[in-house]
Amino acid sequence: MRANLHVKDRVGIVGAGMTLFRRRFLETPRELAWEAVKQALDSAGLTLRDIDCVVIGTAPDAFDGIHMNGEYLADGAGGFGKPVDRIYIGGGTGVMVPISAWWHAASGHCNTVLAVAEEKMSHAMPHPQYVFAYIWDPILERPLGPNLIWIFAMEMRRYMHKCGAKKEDIALVSVKNKRNALDHPAAQAAANITVDDVLNSELLVWPVNRLDISPVSDGAVALIIAREKVARRITDSPVWIEGVGFTLDNTHWYNRELGYPRYVEYAARMAYRMAGIERPWKEIDVAEPYDPFDYKELHHIEGLQLAPRCQAWKLLKEGYFDRDGELPTSPSGGLLGVGNPIAAAGLMKVAELFWQLRYEAGKRQVKKPVHKGVAQAWGDLMQAGTVIVLGN
Repeated sequence: MRANLHVKDRVGIVGAGMTLFRRRFLETPRELAWEAVKQALDSAGLTLRDIDCVVIGTAPDAFDGIHMNGEYLADGAGGFGKPVDRIYIGGGTGVMVPISAWWHAASGHCNTVLAVAEEKMSHAMPHPQYVFAYIWDPILERPLGPNLIWIFAMEMRRYMHKCGAKKEDIALVSVKNKRNALDHPAAQAAANITVDDVLNSELLVWPVNRLDISPVSDGAVALIIAREKVARRITDSPVWIEGVGFTLDNTHWYNRELGYPRYVEYAARMAYRMAGIERPWKEIDVAEPYDPFDYKELHHIEGLQLAPRCQAWKLLKEGYFDRDGELPTSPSGGLLGVGNPIAAAGLMKVAELFWQLRYEAGKRQVKKPVHKGVAQAWGDLMQAGTVIVLGN
């Protein structure tokens, strides 16, 4: 059965807003959310009176340090007196938020939906990593004292072993994305770096160096999503949500093949089927894969069916994924260059596609014509995949 048989109406994105991504903002989470919402409303020429429903995405309450964070954020996100949902699936949240907003509109329940993602995580002491101390299985995993970096180090090592990639090959992702972020006005970690800079940065858990990892960030992003008849009244150039996909793999990471993200492939196939895409490596013009670590961009490119298994690192070396390449990936600068406020990072990816498909990305605009783009996020305990396909 096709995934879109029961969709009542076509749905488009008509506005977007984004704060700076920085560390240790003085603004409260509510204020960050409102800043992004106000930008999105202004870009579409709307006010809060024009919004029917609100979907909010944040990661664990412990990041913001506020219990029942969805309720706390509701008014700052424009939800006063409106139906509000809160979405949370870890790093996958940022793409699940517009997916949730899509079904609110596609079902006919809401004409207009604010999709808002916020994170203020840099104040977590002594480090946001400690928030994750309680996500592990209490019997099988927690006695080992794991943290996310050494779990990802095992995954990166497995990808290197299985695919024949070297650290210097993977480091090219960080070089590319940080360079792309030099053109992003909100970027936190933009830089002109070299592969040697990555390899010589502080070793955290072999083979992961500090410059292989995105920074700790605060920030917020908002989109305005509307049913077709409303979207066409708001703008002459809505960006359509053509496909959505989401999946959960086995929660036990040690029972999975770490060298390939099956959770992304399944979510991507769902989204592509809905969008009528049969050859994504040919039909997708621009991609924003989730890149909290540099190897994860390669991992996710392959899961998104944009490159054959174990071939993404080879195509990267040929410039295939550069902003002026055959298939630009993370032309925004991604999480590695722009920043990684977890829930907001995925929604930033979707906002970047919106700007690309409207040819409003400024210096970040890819050189080729763009008609379809895909954004993806990944979260929970390494097993949640969320994918969205947009078209103009």
